[in-house]
Amino acid sequence: MTDDPRSEVLRRSALAKHDAATGRAEAGLRKLIKANAEINFRAVATAGGVSTDFLYRHAELRARIEHLRSRQSMKPPPASNTLEAATGAGTNVVAALTAKLRQARSETADLKAQLAVAHGQLLALRRQLPGTAIDR
Repeated sequence: MTDDPRSEVLRRSALAKHDAATGRAEAGLRKLIKANAEINFRAVATAGGVSTDFLYRHAELRARIEHLRSRQSMKPPPASNTLEAATGAGTNVVAALTAKLRQARSETADLKAQLAVAHGQLLALRRQLPGTAIDR
């Protein structure tokens, strides 16, 4: 079965595709770091042209993104931004609330993606258990 040359070609092709996606994700991450942009899974996926699911499944990239994201969240927000939001000017309040809403939606989307990955992992583990009634 492993002697089939077609399966070896497929295996090499899949590995090359995976390596290319990893390179694109790395490039997207470097681009976000250089631009000092907010780093999260969705932003890296968009910048690198990969799916968020790929980033969550890739252990090294996932660890780097989580680390960089946590470092960003520890930094205090710029004083001028919070001062403008506290002044009460109508457009500044709307802009501040819109930014908070975008951030909340982004976090919700990230959590939903994490939940989907967890559900997939649970399904895979259930399929490995002997005597389960789950279709393979």
